[in-house]
Amino acid sequence: MIDNDEPVRLPIEDSIDLHAFAPRDVPDVVESYLEAAAEAGLEEVRIIHGRGKGVQKERVRRVLEKSELVAHCEEATPERGGWGATVVTLKRPT
Repeated sequence: MIDNDEPVRLPIEDSIDLHAFAPRDVPDVVESYLEAAAEAGLEEVRIIHGRGKGVQKERVRRVLEKSELVAHCEEATPERGGWGATVVTLKRPT
C-alpha cells in the first residue's frame, strides 16, 4: 500500500521549472525551493517561470523581493532563458 501523505523528496538542482505547478502554488513552491537550495549550499539558482504575459514572473519576483535568502535577482541571459527565467543569487550563510 502506498502512503500518499508522505512528502515526495526530490534532489535540489540549480534550477526549477514552474510550468509543472498550479499558478496558485507558485509562491509557496518558490519559497520552499529557495530554502532547500540555500540549505543545499547552492549560491545561484535559476527559476523558470515562462514568458507568457508576465503574470508568473511577477509572482516570482514578489516572493524574491520579500525573501531574506535572496542577495540579488535578475533576468536570465538569452542562453539561460531570457525574460522567461530569473537568476537568483542567494545570500551566503553567516
